[in-house]
Order: sequence, then structure tokens, then C-alpha cells
Amino acid sequence: MTFENTALPVMDYRTGIVGRIPGRRGVAGPRLRPGVAIPPTSMMAALVTPGRQAAMHTDSPYTRIHSALSPSDGDIHVRKTRVGAFTTTELDAQLTNRGITSLVLAGISTSGVVLSTVREEMDRDCAITVVVDACADPDPATREFLTGTLFPRHATVTTTAKL
Repeated sequence: MTFENTALPVMDYRTGIVGRIPGRRGVAGPRLRPGVAIPPTSMMAALVTPGRQAAMHTDSPYTRIHSALSPSDGDIHVRKTRVGAFTTTELDAQLTNRGITSLVLAGISTSGVVLSTVREEMDRDCAITVVVDACADPDPATREFLTGTLFPRHATVTTTAKL
């Protein structure tokens, strides 16, 4: 694989989520902008119960990038309010402006942001690689099904060692 015109979205590696992943230690879900209306029929509405609203706020320690990651100057940071990386962000424009035609995906959770982003990228005709050991899910069986059965139909699935 060549890395020309390739971006590496590291999705939802937030402090509040890593600890919820079996076998992982201490990475958060979507950041919600104050005042953003989430339709009651949205699955996101269930995540934002009154008890979780404070934890999901953009100023919460829960939504900070995990300390194990070190973003570099020039990295693109987007705040999303839905599961996928593109639906509610300017990420598509940012990548298009940089001539990105290939993505290598890492994220938590495999059944959330990774699945949604694979589907969104299929519509952009982007080459997709999913790095299986850089993805995690609260349900290991779901992660195994997605990375072993579904994703290989639409993307290259590899490991960090092979990448």
C-alpha cells in the first residue's frame, strides 16, 4: 500500500470510551455542541439522557482526546454530533481540499463510527482500509463479524503490523 493521498482518521479515541472496551484501558463518544437539537427518534438521543449530558459536553474530561494519542500540528480535528465521521462535520471538504482519495480507519467503536464511516466512504468512492487492531467495540463478537465478514466486502482489512 502506498500512502500518497491517504489520511488516517483516528475516530472517537476519547478518554471516556476506552475504559468501556473489553481488554482496553482507559478512549469517548461523540461531542455534542450546546444547543444542537437531536431528534427524539435518533439513536443519539438515547445516548444523551439527562445523566449523560454533562459527560457528553464538549468541555467534559470524558470527551477529551485520550492521553495516549499525541495530535500533531496540522492534524484535522472535527467535532461530530452523529455516529459517522462525515454526516455532521466538514471532514469531507477538508479531505477533498487536500486531495485525499484513500482512508486508513481506526476507531472506537467498530459497530458505530467505523461502520458508519466505511459506509459513508463507499459513497465517496474512496479507497478504504480498516486497521482491525486499531478498532475496538464493546461487543467483541460484533467487532469480529464486522472486521471478518462485512468490512472485507467493501474495504481492505489489515493489522498495524501488516500496514
